[in-house]
Amino acid sequence: MPEFQRGVLDSLRQPLETREVSVARANAHVTFPANVQLIAAMNPCRCGHLGDPALACSRAPKCAADYQSRVSGPLLDRIDLHVEVDPVSARDLALPPPAEGSAEVAVRVARARNIQTARLEGTDARTNADIDGELLDRHAQPDEDGRKLLLQAADAMRLSARGYVRILRVARTIADLAGARDIGRIHIAEALSYRRQPPRA
Repeated sequence: MPEFQRGVLDSLRQPLETREVSVARANAHVTFPANVQLIAAMNPCRCGHLGDPALACSRAPKCAADYQSRVSGPLLDRIDLHVEVDPVSARDLALPPPAEGSAEVAVRVARARNIQTARLEGTDARTNADIDGELLDRHAQPDEDGRKLLLQAADAMRLSARGYVRILRVARTIADLAGARDIGRIHIAEALSYRRQPPRA
């Protein structure tokens, strides 16, 4: 992701927020639907070896901050899930497959989508990603322990209003995947673990 120019990346901010893209020309201004699922990847630094003392470059960790800062905080704020993935070694390839395979995950996802469809029937929203305002207040409010954790994290992580709302949506989805009716502290904690803070000077 940081290999793209920052201006190009920041042009994604408005479409990700409004789910529309506007094209302005001299004689016309046209708006198209742009409800997309953005999936992006980035290395921790340009060489990709930040966590390996034997391979990392001599500029670490400054090179990582410079590289990661090419992706702006406002753009990161619009991405719901940030997952850090450790490098795969040759030894990892010999390990047995995970206990839960793709078919089992697909069943859980389908079940969660059915829950959301039933919950949001009669509204303009189709999934938890669409809920806002009154729907968010009605369906995505955590229990007391979850609310306390979220408020503590909001202060510690300096969450924006957008980030706060996105955590509630993700936590609602995590609870649906677990088959839980209410959003608890454990669901808020997992949703918080997927937020990434932009590098600070």
